[in-house]
Amino acid sequence: MTLDGAAVQLVREASRSLARHWGFMGGSFAGTDLSPSAVHALIEIEKGGATARDLGARLHLEKSSVSRMLKRLVAAGDVREEAEDGDGRIKRLALTPSGKQRVSAIHVFASSQVTNAFDRLRPPEARVVLEGLQLYSKALGNEPSSMAARPVEIVRGYQTGIVARVTELHALYYTRETRFGQRFESVVAAGLADLCNRLNNPKNAIWAAMRDGEIIGSVSLDSEDMGDGIAHLRCFIVSDAARGTGAGRKLLEAAIKFADDQGFPETHLWTFKGLLAARHLYESFGFKCVEERLGDQWGTEVMEQRFVRQRP
Repeated sequence: MTLDGAAVQLVREASRSLARHWGFMGGSFAGTDLSPSAVHALIEIEKGGATARDLGARLHLEKSSVSRMLKRLVAAGDVREEAEDGDGRIKRLALTPSGKQRVSAIHVFASSQVTNAFDRLRPPEARVVLEGLQLYSKALGNEPSSMAARPVEIVRGYQTGIVARVTELHALYYTRETRFGQRFESVVAAGLADLCNRLNNPKNAIWAAMRDGEIIGSVSLDSEDMGDGIAHLRCFIVSDAARGTGAGRKLLEAAIKFADDQGFPETHLWTFKGLLAARHLYESFGFKCVEERLGDQWGTEVMEQRFVRQRP
């Protein structure tokens, strides 16, 4: 996934904010008077068996920087060097009793910092932050993401909690992107509930993208609300953590195949101007923008767009 310039700036701003809150700019770091590299070194040494060379590799530090840092930690009484049996040239690092106390205090401080921050988040937001931090950290280190390896299953039909979950995904995303509020959330919830009450019509359908038993995306097709035999693609959304995994494309593939199999001559959808990634995906399936108009039914005036796909 390639970010545009504005998104890159937002990531950079968030990263700078994290660095400042964590104390990387100076002052107390992790509740100690130690440098960030020293704190990270103590945590790595606590795992056992580390050498100075190991620390350099894990912390991405030069040999001279590691040497100076270890001298200070040894002098402070937090770390000791132990010669390895059979090869006195190899020095394994270990925490002293004082060092163990210091690391224990670091863990208490850091865990409290994380807990206090997550207490301010709603459960779905907390999941996004947790998965996002893990993915971003791996991406920075050029590690392959495990997200794509976790299978995504597209399931048709009502799933327990789908109305609430899909409403939640819409509310979180569009509040952030367009500043929609309660009115938008209520309209989405009412529309989903109404459609689910009409799934006994074989030409209406809803799909969920499932991963590890959790709904991470959805799309629905309504054959009744636009009339004239038009298939209305509705409520397409994937979670932030699922973007880039292919879940959105799989959902659209299922809905488009269903519309074609049912013989609908046209499939319509409404969206908002400015959602470029979604527009690119729609156009890849043959949708074309045929109408634009200002609308305020969602509580904020936006440029609404209607896309139409002709059945091949």
